[in-house]
Amino acid sequence: MAFWPALNRHKTWMLDAVRTRLWPVPAIGIALAILGGVLLPAIDGALDGRVPGLLSQFLFGGGPASARDVLSAIAASVMTVTSLTFSLTLVTLQLASGQYSPRLLRTFARDRFVQRTLALFVATFVYALTVLRSVRDGSSGAPVFVPQVSVTVAYLLALVSVIGLVLFLAHLVRQIRVETMLGIVLADAEQAADAMFGELDETARSALPPMPPDSAISIDASRTGFLVGVDEEALVAAAARVDAVVLVDRKPGEWTVAGTPVAVVWSADDGGALDGDALGQLRDCVAAAVRTGDERTPVEDVGYALRQLTDVVVKALSPGINDPTTAVHAIGHSSALLCMLAGRDLGATVHCDDDDVVRAVIPRPDFAELLDLAVAQPRRYGAGDAAVLSALLRLLRELAWRGGPSRRDAVVSQLARLRRTVDLQEFDDVERAGLERLALAVEEALGGTWRMPDLSRG
Repeated sequence: MAFWPALNRHKTWMLDAVRTRLWPVPAIGIALAILGGVLLPAIDGALDGRVPGLLSQFLFGGGPASARDVLSAIAASVMTVTSLTFSLTLVTLQLASGQYSPRLLRTFARDRFVQRTLALFVATFVYALTVLRSVRDGSSGAPVFVPQVSVTVAYLLALVSVIGLVLFLAHLVRQIRVETMLGIVLADAEQAADAMFGELDETARSALPPMPPDSAISIDASRTGFLVGVDEEALVAAAARVDAVVLVDRKPGEWTVAGTPVAVVWSADDGGALDGDALGQLRDCVAAAVRTGDERTPVEDVGYALRQLTDVVVKALSPGINDPTTAVHAIGHSSALLCMLAGRDLGATVHCDDDDVVRAVIPRPDFAELLDLAVAQPRRYGAGDAAVLSALLRLLRELAWRGGPSRRDAVVSQLARLRRTVDLQEFDDVERAGLERLALAVEEALGGTWRMPDLSRG
């Protein structure tokens, strides 16, 4: 039963790696353009001018010189447009990195509209060049050949490219809006969480993870990078073969350094140390199962989207940008994401073999850690702005209402820390009173009461 979740996870890893690069879709477009540029002239040759009269009125009707001029003009102009598109894309990536957060570059790189637009442009260029080589004017002794259908298709591709450029510019203008970017991050996070927690429901169970005994042996990481995922099924199978338990010591998204401990193992039978052969097998398995990469990915890293949103908040609150309105918007999106995660089974996952024996423990951030990730830095860097602190208090109120009793302690802790921050600031009486009303509203939400504002006062 664990085969299909493992297969889906590997598929998700591969798709995420492909979707976050700009070149795969344009490369497919180039391949299709070459294929079309070879096959369509062959079809033209097979038709040998035998085209129904009504259809022939819409086909290219010029000679070899005109066909070459048209194809050359299309190739030159589309390549210019392609260069412009790449330039605009790079400028947008630079703006997103400097103005908001470098972590948002993945959002732009995986934008399918941008990838497909670039594919359209480069495919039109390659197609025009490929068809151009088939035009013959009879000077070399070969019969005159003008691929009417092929040149007409090139003309249509050029028209579509012009429309694509206009739509691309409109899309780019929309994408660089901070509200759009925050919405995309939230939607991607919700989609990734649904996929990840759906797989965990099939392969893991909620239980207190076992504590490693004193005889547990550490296993060092084989590669340096961010931990992007763990193949739990491979760890369970390897641990079952040698009757052991594997506890991974790092959470997805954390930085690992080659040669430092990344997991501990011990015998499941008596808690003792493993022999040399068993330890060697587990070392090889851990090296293959613990996946690292140059950057964090949302596939198994439940806190990655919160990191992106918090980065936007911190960047907006920096003295060089000073945009608290953007910070407040990003905090609202963090609240929406945390409310969704509050209903999930967070924390470490325990994986058992077919005999229901614990074989692998994978740590993951719990709700308190995720809440601290969303609140701690905004509270510190926005301590002097009443609007930012108000947004954080509204976040806690919404979580107090949605989280339930199991999330109460985390909300209470953050509320106490926010109150201490407010006490240290030099707010006027009106601002301080407004913040205290919001703090009291958080306490009421913890008690199951959501008090509506009094709208009767003018």
